[in-house]
Amino acid sequence: MKSRMLSLLALFSALSAVGAAIKIPAIVGSVAFDVFPALIAAALLGSGAGAIVGALGHLLSALIVGFPLGPMHVLIAIEMAALVFIFAVLYKRNKKISASILFILANSFAAPLPFIFLMNKAFYVAIVPSLLIGSIINTVIALVAIPRLKALVKQDLIKKDVKL
Repeated sequence: MKSRMLSLLALFSALSAVGAAIKIPAIVGSVAFDVFPALIAAALLGSGAGAIVGALGHLLSALIVGFPLGPMHVLIAIEMAALVFIFAVLYKRNKKISASILFILANSFAAPLPFIFLMNKAFYVAIVPSLLIGSIINTVIALVAIPRLKALVKQDLIKKDVKL
C-alpha cells in the first residue's frame, strides 16, 4: 500500500513538474500550470499528499525560471501547501464549490499579501491578475479531471487520508 501511494505521489509530482514548464505570461514568470496536479492529488490521495505536491510544484516552477524572487519562494511553497491542504479538507467534505472558490481567491489575493510588505504595493497589484487567471485555469482543469481519474485510483486510497 505504501509503495502504491509513493508511486502515485511521484506521478503527481512529475505532472506538476510538466505543468511548471507551461507558463502564463506575467510580471513574474512563476505563474504556471503546476498546481492542478496538486489539487487532483489532494482530492484523490488526501490533504497531505496534495500539500506535498503543491509545495514541490511551486518550487519546480520557480526553479525553471531561475527563482526570480529568491528565498521568498519558500514562503510561497508553504502557502501553496496550506492552500491545497485546505482545498482537500473542504473537497473531502463534499464542499467542492466552496473549496474551489476559496482556493482561487486565497491563491490570487491572500497568498501574495506578504509581498506588499516584502516588496511593495505595485508588485502585489501587478501579480494579482496573473495569479487570478492561473488559479481559475488550474482549478477548472482539476475539477474536470478529478471525477475522471477517481476510477483509476483504488477507492481505499480515496477514502482514507494520507498521514504525514
